[in-house]
Amino acid sequence: MIDKYKWWEKLGLYAGILVFLTFILAPFAEAIMVSLRPLDSVFRAPYRFYTPDMTFDAYIEMWTSVPQLPRYIFNSFFMSCAVTLLALICIIPAAYSVSRFEYRFRNGILTTFLAINMIGAAVLIVPLYKLMLTLGLLNTYWAMIIPGAAFSVPTGIFLMRSYFLRIPKELEEAAFVDGASRMYTLWRVILPVAAPGIVVVSITVFITAYAQQFLFALTFNSIDDYHPLAMGLYQFFGREQVVYNQLMAASLVGILPVLLLYIFLQRYIVAGLTAGAVKE
Repeated sequence: MIDKYKWWEKLGLYAGILVFLTFILAPFAEAIMVSLRPLDSVFRAPYRFYTPDMTFDAYIEMWTSVPQLPRYIFNSFFMSCAVTLLALICIIPAAYSVSRFEYRFRNGILTTFLAINMIGAAVLIVPLYKLMLTLGLLNTYWAMIIPGAAFSVPTGIFLMRSYFLRIPKELEEAAFVDGASRMYTLWRVILPVAAPGIVVVSITVFITAYAQQFLFALTFNSIDDYHPLAMGLYQFFGREQVVYNQLMAASLVGILPVLLLYIFLQRYIVAGLTAGAVKE
């Protein structure tokens, strides 16, 4: 398709892609360079992208500065997995319902989900705190898992609904003719076909959960053993002095689980994003 563009159109297209990638990748590149610089060279003037005194010392010293770093990484990964599982339990039947059944107020329910999705977690943090206090969930994993799942469900429903709408209803009708129940059809017929969409929704929810843990941990948890990565780094690097090189090193190590997961599931994500893009 790109061969159909004129040379100046190609130039503009590639320039736009280059600018986009620069804004996306430049912060990560700078984070890597900061993690390799000595602390007294982080804000050296004039600015130099590369300096001869770069070392991997920060990646070694961070384990001493933050002795519970493995625990924090595990907590973030565990809570993100739990949020994803809990959210999918709610997303799949809800998305199937709004994509297959006709009932009153269906559009109103979808609009409500969209409106809820526009409300940030910070707006509802006080009511959520009172709710967690009433339920006795403060200082537990559940205090961060349940709100994380709740805020992921609306977006997940909209994404999953689009995949269910692409699945022909004839598949279900054939299963019904053979005597299959609605739940059996959903489990054995629809979900295998919608697997690429489920992968995309799962990755979206997982990354969102991994990124939004700081606010919930700061508000609902005061026990160090339950802290996620963001809160753990804040506790160690935000009290008296910000050790930027170690902070960047620990942050980069902390995002490795998400990065590896994305790389491992990349082909499924691409397949899910492009599913139904071509009309047959």
